[in-house]
Amino acid sequence: MTGSFDVVVVGAGIVGAACAYACARRGLAVAVRERAGLLGGATGSGEGNLLVSDKLPGPELDLALLSNELWRRWAAELGDRYGDIELEAKGGLVVAGVGRTADAGAARAGLRATAEAQAAAGVLVETLDPAGVREREPAIAPELAGGLFYPQDMQLMPAKATVALLAAAREHGAEVRLRTEVTGVRRDGAGRVVGVRTDAGPVSAAGVVNAAGAWAGRLAGLAGAAVPVAPRRGFVLVTEPVVPSLVRHKVYSADYLANVASGDAGLQTSTVVEGTPAGTILIGATRELVDFDRRYHAEAVRRLAHGAVRLFPALTAVRAMRVYHGFRPFSPDHLPVIGADPRAPGLVHAHGHEGAGIGLAAATGHLVAQVVLGETPDLPLGPFDPARFRSTMEDDRAVA
Repeated sequence: MTGSFDVVVVGAGIVGAACAYACARRGLAVAVRERAGLLGGATGSGEGNLLVSDKLPGPELDLALLSNELWRRWAAELGDRYGDIELEAKGGLVVAGVGRTADAGAARAGLRATAEAQAAAGVLVETLDPAGVREREPAIAPELAGGLFYPQDMQLMPAKATVALLAAAREHGAEVRLRTEVTGVRRDGAGRVVGVRTDAGPVSAAGVVNAAGAWAGRLAGLAGAAVPVAPRRGFVLVTEPVVPSLVRHKVYSADYLANVASGDAGLQTSTVVEGTPAGTILIGATRELVDFDRRYHAEAVRRLAHGAVRLFPALTAVRAMRVYHGFRPFSPDHLPVIGADPRAPGLVHAHGHEGAGIGLAAATGHLVAQVVLGETPDLPLGPFDPARFRSTMEDDRAVA
C-alpha cells in the first residue's frame, strides 16, 4: 500500500493537474493517479480556450471570471520556472448574421441584449457594427450583422499548461503516477472515503478528488455516488500553418452559445475559428452524445470546413492538415460538478465542465483545495452540488 496522503486526485488532465497544484501548493500531501498516459483525454484534444464570452450571467460565468484571474496569476508563477504555457490575451469575437441580411436588425438586438447582461455581471464587452468587426478581422466575410468583442478571452497551450501544473505540484511534494487505473474507491466502516484501489495496488488518503473527466461518471459510481456525467464527442479540424496570420482572435458565430447550452444527443455544429502561435488554424465545433465512439464522422468534419469557409472565405485556399476528436465530460444541466459529496464523505468532485474545462480548471482547482482544507470557498458551490441530480437518477432507476 502506498503511504497515506491527504488527498488522491484521480485524473491528470488539466482539471486534475490544477487540483493537484492548488492542493500541493497549500501544503497538502497529494497523490495523482491517471489511467492513461499524459494528455490521454480531453485535454490532449482541447483548443486551449479560456472564455468568458460564451457564458451568460450565472454561476458558470462567476466561475469563469475567477478562473480568468487565476490563470493570469498562475501563468506568471509557472512561467518563471516551468516554461511558457503560451497564454495569449488575444480576445474573443462573437459575430451574428454571417451571410444574411434580412434579419440583421434582430441579430444586432440580440447582440446588444447579450452584451448588456454580461456587462452587468462584470464582463468587459464591446459592441461592434460590421465595420468594427472587419477592422478587428479584415479577412472575415463581408456580410454580417455585427459582433461583440471580449478582451478578457484568452487562449493557452493545454499540453504545456498541464505539464507545468503537474511539475509544479511534484516540486511541492505530489506523487504523480500515469497508466495506473483506479478500479475502486475505498470506504471505511462508517462509509467515509479513505482512498482508492488501483491496478498497481491501493492508495490510502483522507480524501479523493474525482477529476476523471469523461470517465468521472464511472468513477463516481464506484464510490456509490452516481452522477450523470457522460462523454460528448467533438471534432476539431486543423489547417496548415498560415503566415501572416489570417485569424487574429478567437472568432465564433452566435449560434455557438445555443449549441453549448443544448442537451440534444445528435450532431450539432457551430463555427469556431482561431489561430495559434504556430500559424495553424483550429476549426470547431461539433457536439454529439455517442458514448466513447471513436469512429471518424465525415459529415461532422464537412460541416466544420463549410462553416469556416463561410466565415473566412480566404480559407478556401488553405489546406486541412489533420482532424482529431476528444470526449468532453457532459453534464445534463450544463454546469460543472464541483464540491464535496454528502453521499460519500471524503469524496470531492471536479468534473462535468464539457468544453470549458481548460478555461475553468484554475478556479476548479482553487475551490477544490479550499473544500479539502475545510475553508469557505470563494464562490458558492450550491449550483455545482454533486448531489443535485439525485432525485432525477432515482426516478430513472424506478422507471427502469
